[in-house]
Amino acid sequence: MAVRTAPPATEVGAPRHSVTWGLLLLPPLVMAALGGWLVSHRYGFWFDELYTAEVGPLPLPRLVEALVRGEGTIDYLRDAPPSYNAPYYAVVRLWLALTPFGPDEVGLRMLSLAAAVGAVAVFTRAVARLADRRTGLIAGLILAANPFVVAYAGEARGYALALLATALAALGLARWLDGEPRALLLYGVAAGAAGLAHWFALLVPAAFAVAALILRRRRAVPLVVVTAVAALPALVIVGIAVANGVGGSGAEWIRDVGSAVPRLLLRSWTGGHVALLVAMSAAVVAGAVGPPRKARVVALCWVGLPVVAVTVAELVHPVYVDRYLLPAVVGLAVLAAMGVARCSLRWMPFALAAVLAASVTATVSNLGQGPREDVRGAVAKVAAGHRPGEPVVAAARWDALGVEHYSRRLHRQLTTDIVLPPAPVPDSPTVWVVRRATGGVKGDVVKLADLDRDLAARGLRVAEQHRLEGRRSVVLVQRWAR
Repeated sequence: MAVRTAPPATEVGAPRHSVTWGLLLLPPLVMAALGGWLVSHRYGFWFDELYTAEVGPLPLPRLVEALVRGEGTIDYLRDAPPSYNAPYYAVVRLWLALTPFGPDEVGLRMLSLAAAVGAVAVFTRAVARLADRRTGLIAGLILAANPFVVAYAGEARGYALALLATALAALGLARWLDGEPRALLLYGVAAGAAGLAHWFALLVPAAFAVAALILRRRRAVPLVVVTAVAALPALVIVGIAVANGVGGSGAEWIRDVGSAVPRLLLRSWTGGHVALLVAMSAAVVAGAVGPPRKARVVALCWVGLPVVAVTVAELVHPVYVDRYLLPAVVGLAVLAAMGVARCSLRWMPFALAAVLAASVTATVSNLGQGPREDVRGAVAKVAAGHRPGEPVVAAARWDALGVEHYSRRLHRQLTTDIVLPPAPVPDSPTVWVVRRATGGVKGDVVKLADLDRDLAARGLRVAEQHRLEGRRSVVLVQRWAR
């Protein structure tokens, strides 16, 4: 007489097939909805995105030349070459060549949104392999609704591509841990792509290698070797930048935060909303404790090791930028999902609803506040009051990129009067100045610059000033007149 045996329980004590594969499509659909909502606002570009819009359409040979020579492709930004982000700009070039999109607020951001949707889909599948489908579904929903993730899913930069690559690396790792040796190819290619998308993303494959050593010990040596090889392309690009003397170019603005990295990163992850902070903290703590399960070890290494590494580095030299750690902080979604999955079937929907409701509220309230930096609105404000012959001056070269871009795209009548640094300002009874205020979003401080002294010496004074607030900075439009 045959004896029936019960199917093995999953690591969270639920049948592995209690969640169908179809439900795993829900997280990418949520990301597509929230990210698409953000892109549909068509917020104006901020400086980094403006750089993408100017450099991304360049022919690939010109981009390679700029990378090798370490020279910027914009006259007044010669010391800001596309070095570290050159692979991303190459992908942008291909995207523009293969799609009907242009280098505008929709076309460039759609690339990031497509990558983010793919990242959430792959991430959901990876966590399902590391734990079970239920935990994968929960983790995917938490990631797709997170305000930090959604913000960069709708930004014309390479962070969403880095997120997709690290998610693929996680899937490769999960398959390898399940005994699929061929998964090392997927893992290696994805880890290499992550480093090319953003070299800080290399911290995640390094963390995966440590997790593999903890879980498989000596058998993890092949994966460690693949990780080291995968890092080489990104390290070559970093080496070229250092050899050209532009290794620290454009990083002067990074401020010293010392040991506050974990706290600041958690604030970014939760969008500064207390409700989400409380809900996520409770879920993460619940997911981080317990037996050393496979998914828990991977998740703790995923977020923990990069944060520790950057915190230690920050004590030596300022390096922390929250978005640079986006691929790493995704590990919090895994831990939070494991915490929610530990609830009983009766309370699990309520726990998940608490996290998701807080996440969506933070996402909608934060991203509904307007553009990060409203230089497009500033140029429109100038165009509304400008008369032919009145100089329109970008106060600094960082302001010049937006003034030039939007005057050329949307207000061509200004182009003949645009003055970009270091060009001198023509003599005129009226001069328009576009500049950023310092002191953050609430800042209203304008440093007295050589430009101000020059205009004051001509008998000009600020007759009119408009303040355009963004989520991260303030742009001022000044009309100087006698």
